[in-house]
Amino acid sequence: MTLSLQAKAIYAQILQGTTKLGDLRNIAKEIKKDHALAMQLWSIGKFYPRQLAILIMDKKLLNQEAIDELCNDIQNHEAEERNQLIDWMMANQLSKDKKTIALMESWEKSASPLQRRLFWYYQARLRWMGNTNHSNTEYLLTSIEDNLLKEEPEVQWAMNYTAGQIGKWQEEYRNRCILIGERTGLYKDEVVAKNCTPSYLPKFISIEVAKLQKQ
Repeated sequence: MTLSLQAKAIYAQILQGTTKLGDLRNIAKEIKKDHALAMQLWSIGKFYPRQLAILIMDKKLLNQEAIDELCNDIQNHEAEERNQLIDWMMANQLSKDKKTIALMESWEKSASPLQRRLFWYYQARLRWMGNTNHSNTEYLLTSIEDNLLKEEPEVQWAMNYTAGQIGKWQEEYRNRCILIGERTGLYKDEVVAKNCTPSYLPKFISIEVAKLQKQ
């Protein structure tokens, strides 16, 4: 794709100095919504232009076919960038429209591991701030118990995080979620930075429940 002068100028701006997420958001505020420009920036194939592209996409144009293409492109990034891009897309686009929310809710068994990650991460996000009014919790936990260790690493993290959110907020499922962590041993040896909560479910749930009890 041939870049327009505007896309070239924006890319040059991104390349100047150290790019931060705040810088990208400021640029996006100036541009607002411009899907054609977003696709030009996306075609550059680099991490920061693609992050900016996500911010200025038109969510009404993100149907299953378009998302499949974006996911295929994201899959070519290294793991950290890959996860950041797909989560960024969910937070800034896919979770903002009923049509794309319905798509995410259909992706548990998608052929794309990134879409499966979004299915689970969205389920976790639904439970943030103690929202426990969901009828599929039992189903989700059974699926996690049966499939967690079979999944790709990026999907495992989101499944594990969903179990963590359930265990944090719903006492009736707490021991079951802790047992998932003990049985799988997933993230048991993870080293995290100071003031960060580990992903190992027994530790995660214990720390997060203690925070709730202090409130």
